[in-house]
Amino acid sequence: MNPVVELRRDGEIAVLAVNSPPVNALSAQVREGIVEGIRQAGADASVKAVVLHCEGRTFFAGADISEFGKPPKQPMLPEVVDFIEASSKPVIAALHGTALGGGLETALACHYRVAVPSAKCGFPEVKLGLLPGAGGTQRLPRLVGPERAMEMVTSGSPISAKAAKEMGIVDELVDESDLLASAIAFARKVVAENRPLKKVRDLDDKIAAARGKPEIFDAFRKANARKFRGFQAPEYNVRCIEAAVNQPFDEGIRLERQLFQELVSGEQSAAQRHVFFAERQVWKIPDISDDTPTLPVKKVGVIGAGTMGGGISMNFANAGLPVTIVEAKPEALERGLGVIRRNYESTAKKGRMSMEDVERRMGLLTGSLKLEDLADCDLIIEAVFENMAIKKEIFSKLDAIAKPGAILASNTSYLNVNEIAAMTKRPEYVLGMHFFSPANIMRLLEVVRGEKTDKRVVATAMQLGRQIGKIAVLVGVCHGFVGNRMLEPRQREANRLILEGAMPWDVDRVLYEFGFPMGPFAMADLAGLDIGWSRETSKGETAREILCEQDRRGQKTGAGFYDYDENRNAKPSKLVEQIILDLSAKKGITRREISDQEILERCVYTMINEGAKILEEGIAIRSSDIDIVWINGYGWPVYRGGPMFYGEQVGLGKVLDRLRAYEAKFGADFKPAALLERLVAEGKGFRDL
Repeated sequence: MNPVVELRRDGEIAVLAVNSPPVNALSAQVREGIVEGIRQAGADASVKAVVLHCEGRTFFAGADISEFGKPPKQPMLPEVVDFIEASSKPVIAALHGTALGGGLETALACHYRVAVPSAKCGFPEVKLGLLPGAGGTQRLPRLVGPERAMEMVTSGSPISAKAAKEMGIVDELVDESDLLASAIAFARKVVAENRPLKKVRDLDDKIAAARGKPEIFDAFRKANARKFRGFQAPEYNVRCIEAAVNQPFDEGIRLERQLFQELVSGEQSAAQRHVFFAERQVWKIPDISDDTPTLPVKKVGVIGAGTMGGGISMNFANAGLPVTIVEAKPEALERGLGVIRRNYESTAKKGRMSMEDVERRMGLLTGSLKLEDLADCDLIIEAVFENMAIKKEIFSKLDAIAKPGAILASNTSYLNVNEIAAMTKRPEYVLGMHFFSPANIMRLLEVVRGEKTDKRVVATAMQLGRQIGKIAVLVGVCHGFVGNRMLEPRQREANRLILEGAMPWDVDRVLYEFGFPMGPFAMADLAGLDIGWSRETSKGETAREILCEQDRRGQKTGAGFYDYDENRNAKPSKLVEQIILDLSAKKGITRREISDQEILERCVYTMINEGAKILEEGIAIRSSDIDIVWINGYGWPVYRGGPMFYGEQVGLGKVLDRLRAYEAKFGADFKPAALLERLVAEGKGFRDL
């Protein structure tokens, strides 16, 4: 046989054993071994059945993604799957760990499937902008029906072995302690009872009822329209399931293959695969090795029980860590703890946790009005108002209270972490941990490394990020770090565009159609236009200031850039249109027609340019880290891969040309980053850095 696949015998049962760590991915070598093993077993008259079994911690966890984009190696998975199904002897798949993607397709081609109760199976391809391309979309509905099949392939979420048994994917659940012995026993039963070769491709009863009923598929599309917006892969998956119902098996397979090829060679899948690898890369820090010791964090302190402080506290309570929350006033503390409880109870009402879970997590939270109660905490996170003087005062006091070796972190969004650290005698234990709102939901955590932050402290913050379910990105110190620094030029251009000729709803529409959940003006209305605004200092020089002066503060007052009805549905405002026209005239700006392309370029290319400056200055380690920040913190569409990846897809030369054209027209704000100019001159991309 070959080095990763071995054919063994247990009496009349052949065992095709695969051992290709770490996850038995279906590499070319594994595929070759399976075909050869099935061929040998088929040719041996003394073999009555074959058990396909994987060593190690899992059944096939999927295709070998490293082969994507490279010349194909024979045999391809569709051929392997067909070869298994065509076997003259029953093939039984023995599932443990995860049978995902191509792994589940391989299992579906077998004539029977047994699984241990802890196994999971699913089709995660949609998360890579793909569909199961080796018969998965054609076999699955024949076992579970089209509705469940559509749910599985478009969500990408795995299901338990118990659910798989109930749905008909798995024939029998077997003993967790010895899967192989149980699978062999099942195979003997199949032989003894002379059971037929059950080919999934020939099954019809689960799909017959849906034949000629397009309304089933239309209803599914409609129910998921918001979730699928902008993505190609979910729709292509649905089309394949529809073909499984309405067309002969071989025709359905042909469509599946055609649509798979379209997706795998398309921009969306390239972007989603980029994100898949970028999310793994983000944890690797060049100067901090994997064996860098971390500091024990068994108790956390949070200063501030407002929206951010409360959300941050929930993250740690969710991970089982006790948290002391300090507030200045008793009513603020009471309000904050009340909001946390209501959040948990709301989750419980939706069935996502039990009331016992609510009480357990609330039991981990202790409120206090004294900073001194943080003396025994291993990590203290300051989450107060974004004001340098206040933060400096808190850190100066914390330095005297916190125990030696405690990590002191600021949840600042913009401010200089080195200045904050300088207020202490332990700058090596100070860093930024910038959570995103709502902090208990948003995945992103920017870990801000100060110039004196100890490597162990950085490693601990990154590890904690993982522990509380965040994706942590290490960034350096500058105004706004990575995310907010890149947001600034986008906001600047959005505000200029409405004075030059566009309207807020034009800018919002272009960015929404690009894939953002909402545009900058709709987002401002949602957040509240009066954040950081005060009547005393307002000069009425921007549309936002004028709106606030007129008590149009956003959704909360029923009016902002948009007018809102009682259900908070937005519609363009004639009043706002007039305010903007008057403001343009007052500033001596001659308004003009502005194209959607110009809106997109000025809002997005300036971000790419800022990202290049961030790389140039070493504020981010990799361009893919910047992409992860924007996807997980700011709603950048996953299928566009992040701003830096998108810049490369457009072509850095084109981005540079447009920036130069805008610089000539509008001035220095569009001056291209030196790094961008150098990469274009050298014919390189961000990924070459």
